[in-house]
Amino acid sequence: MYFRLCLLAALMLPGAARAGVLDDVTKPQNYEARRAGSSNERLDANGDARSIKMGETLVLMEEEGPGMVTHFWNTIGSMDPFQGRSITLRVYYDGAEYPSVQAPIGDFFGIGHAAFQNMTSLPSVVTSHGRSRTCYWHMPFRQSIKITATNDSGTYDVDSFYWQINWRKLPELPEDTPYFHAMYRQEFPAQPGNYTILDAKGKGHYVGTVLSSFQMETGWFGEGDDFFYVDGAETPQLRGTGTEDYFNDAWGFREFCTPYFGVPLYDGVVSGDRMTAYRWHLEDPVPFNESLHVEIEHKGSIFNDQAPITTAELGGFKERKDWDSSVAYWYQYPAAAIETPLPPAAERIPPYKVIPGSELKYRANPPFLVLQQGPFLAYMPSMKTATMEIDFEAEQDGRYNLSGIFLHGLVAGVYQISLDDKPLGEPYSFVVGQYDPAWMSFDTHDLKAGTHTLKFEGIDTTPTGARAIMPNLNGLGCAYLILLRLNDMEGFLEVRDELVGK
Repeated sequence: MYFRLCLLAALMLPGAARAGVLDDVTKPQNYEARRAGSSNERLDANGDARSIKMGETLVLMEEEGPGMVTHFWNTIGSMDPFQGRSITLRVYYDGAEYPSVQAPIGDFFGIGHAAFQNMTSLPSVVTSHGRSRTCYWHMPFRQSIKITATNDSGTYDVDSFYWQINWRKLPELPEDTPYFHAMYRQEFPAQPGNYTILDAKGKGHYVGTVLSSFQMETGWFGEGDDFFYVDGAETPQLRGTGTEDYFNDAWGFREFCTPYFGVPLYDGVVSGDRMTAYRWHLEDPVPFNESLHVEIEHKGSIFNDQAPITTAELGGFKERKDWDSSVAYWYQYPAAAIETPLPPAAERIPPYKVIPGSELKYRANPPFLVLQQGPFLAYMPSMKTATMEIDFEAEQDGRYNLSGIFLHGLVAGVYQISLDDKPLGEPYSFVVGQYDPAWMSFDTHDLKAGTHTLKFEGIDTTPTGARAIMPNLNGLGCAYLILLRLNDMEGFLEVRDELVGK
């Protein structure tokens, strides 16, 4: 339902915007349509993907101009649960040594944290639980363009990278046509002072922001204002009234998508929760002739969630040490070089402990039809009330964020999930009409050192739709169980009680 609402919102564009696109297709098209892609050279073959070994770079497009990229789609087959952060996208113009686009591929398309999440907006759309990425950013180039994908993972090869890049071979390009740019930044944790999204020199206009935050403390992180300093101004010509206000929401965040702004990922206000928001300045670009500096405050409330409510607030407008990251999008002429390298892939994500399903200790009732192979733990009981218990170890006392990648499919079941015999919400259905591995969050918990148990108890439900074909199958599959001890992350406030009242 959520994705259908996002799609409907994207179709409900302002009348002028819709008319402009439709008017354009009635005009003569003065270019040659071209495509760079992973299609097999043999037209009768089906192997339409390329692999990327660890540390290697795949050239997706290398063409001479003048021209303009208008559409870019890709999907990735990899065992890497954080592929959205470990694969880096770069775009080089006119033979330049340094790229003008540089970002982890997930963040570039609008989803931070390497999350498996969907979004629908005007220039960027992500579907298939975060596995299919599409954008319509126009990328003009004069002499040449080169687009690459680099596998920065130190653990996983990319088995298959599929892509299609549609572009126009143009007879000419106006001399002052600006180039498309996108740049990723991160501060883990955010440093004292405002968080810088972009510091650009030259002439151009700003067109978009993707901001992600991994929260280190319980409380509302988004009291920070945005500031745009144009052409070296001492005071910002554009100043905001709050983080959610800049992203055109109000009174906090919730997940939603529109053509120009949205919050495709929002877990909540507890330590360990994640957020990604986007804001496209397509109707309100910010022009600059000499320079542009864009920043945002990282301020909000901090609560002691272990104290009585009367003494719980440590501060309502304090600078927070969340793990913040962003992508800035802008056009500029001439093209600017991004010379600062990205952090290594392992430093783009929190210090997760990833346990393949094949290495998990389990107990199953009935104890048959269990398979541990590759990264997977698969359970295929022939009864709907089957139970699977999975044990994991908390090495130290602390606050843990618990999540995993679980299989969803036609032969899956409906289970009540509990942690140490405490139910985690309502029964959860793993049943979908196709095969879909998807990220699942089991929330944040204070755990003692030792063994803990996730229990999956099958629910006797009435099959509906396609499930009625195989009513007695109640499959369950885990690719990875993922633990994160928040106390190990810089910025996490461990000694809460000492700050009460300060």
